[in-house]
Amino acid sequence: MKDFYPYITNDGSVGLYSKEFDDIYHSTYGAYAEAWEKFVLPADLDFYFKNYKEINVLDICYGIGYNTKSLVQKYYNDTIHSDNIKLNIKAVDSDKELMFLSPFFTCCAKRKPKHENLPTEKVKHLSSDKIEKQYEYDNFINLILIEKLAQKFPDFLTKDFLKKEYSAFFDKMSVNLYKNRIADTPLRALNAFLHNIYYLNISTRYKKALKALKIGAFDIDYACDDARKVVKEDNKVYQLIFLDAFTPVKCPCLWSVDFFKLLYQRLDDNGRILTYSNSAQVRNAFQAAGFYVGKIFNERAGKFTGTIAVKNSSFIYYPLSEYDLSLMKTRAGIFYRDENLNALNEAIIERHKIEVENSPLISSSKFIKEYRKEHQNV
Repeated sequence: MKDFYPYITNDGSVGLYSKEFDDIYHSTYGAYAEAWEKFVLPADLDFYFKNYKEINVLDICYGIGYNTKSLVQKYYNDTIHSDNIKLNIKAVDSDKELMFLSPFFTCCAKRKPKHENLPTEKVKHLSSDKIEKQYEYDNFINLILIEKLAQKFPDFLTKDFLKKEYSAFFDKMSVNLYKNRIADTPLRALNAFLHNIYYLNISTRYKKALKALKIGAFDIDYACDDARKVVKEDNKVYQLIFLDAFTPVKCPCLWSVDFFKLLYQRLDDNGRILTYSNSAQVRNAFQAAGFYVGKIFNERAGKFTGTIAVKNSSFIYYPLSEYDLSLMKTRAGIFYRDENLNALNEAIIERHKIEVENSPLISSSKFIKEYRKEHQNV
């Protein structure tokens, strides 16, 4: 996994730490729970289940798949008795190895590895010895991911990427399913795969879910490439877009106003873009691209944990505050630019740096100081 280090988060799912950036990319309180609370729950899927026969979802920066996994779980929970709703997911990431590992990292660890060497003091400080499961996860979803990856990538059917140093973080059932999946050549038909490996040994609920998979009620199309290129070449209209890229300072190419303008073209009139970012820069870029912009509220945590961008203003349940809007007008709100959607991150950052240095706008630190002084007695 290049420079990534896995560890068990507090809900029993695997999180990743990057040695290159010296940072974690999943919340220690629960990587899987984070996907539910920042993407799936704010997506208001009931609206789409009631009003759409086919739902298209774009998962940008799929990683090890938590946003897609939680979405599929919600889909099967709510539509298991319905034959009328089809779900299509476009999962995009530039790291094929992470894609390949997505069906194998556990979402349901019951305990943490005895000799788990947590990578940083930050992770150790936030990590609990006790695992508290927050959201349901059915392991048949791993089967679906394995099958879809096998269909898309011929080189998926090799054990080379299942490295021993990650084995403590793998779901054993998924590994066994995978080994059975590659046992026969040529590849078995999907029907035989489901029947011989799993179909006779699972509950009625699972059988219904797999039946839905067989008749084409659910599909994942994987794309391993630069998300800008993928979206430019894709003319599909999406009801939901999950934007889960690395932070803007690390991956500015996926946070530029120009990329957001492209996403605007791909979003349904009743669609939603959801992201974990609370950045004034990101919100200003969304607004400049034509979106109505609001905040995502996490009821469990009792705080705002992300941003929603829409074309239909009635979908904004938590509007930006006076403070949020004012901060967007400072230097902190100056967004990245990438007109041709092909610039290197370093070039985007350098251009942004020059624009900030030459801007007549007030600095965010000065604004915050003045705002607090003005409102301290309010």
